[in-house]
Amino acid sequence: MADALIVLALLAVAGCATSAVLNRDPTRQALVLAVLGTVLAVLFTVLQAPDVGLSQLAVGSALTPLLIMLTVRKVRRRSAAPKDGPE
Repeated sequence: MADALIVLALLAVAGCATSAVLNRDPTRQALVLAVLGTVLAVLFTVLQAPDVGLSQLAVGSALTPLLIMLTVRKVRRRSAAPKDGPE
C-alpha cells in the first residue's frame, strides 16, 4: 500500500512539474508551482519526513508562489504605466 502511494505521489509530482514547465503565462506558472509544492509536501510526508514536508508546504506552496505573483503584478504595472519624459 505504501509503495503504491509513493508511486502515485511521484507521478503527481512529475505531472505538476511538467505542467509548470509547459505553461507560458507567469501567473499560471505560479499557481501550478503552488500545487507542485503541496504535492511535494505530501510526497515528503509519505516518505516519513514530516518536518521537510511542513517546510515545503510553507515555502514551496505559499511563500514562493506569492512572491512570484507579486513580482509579476509589479512588472505588469510598470510596463503599463505611461512613460514620463521629454519627447
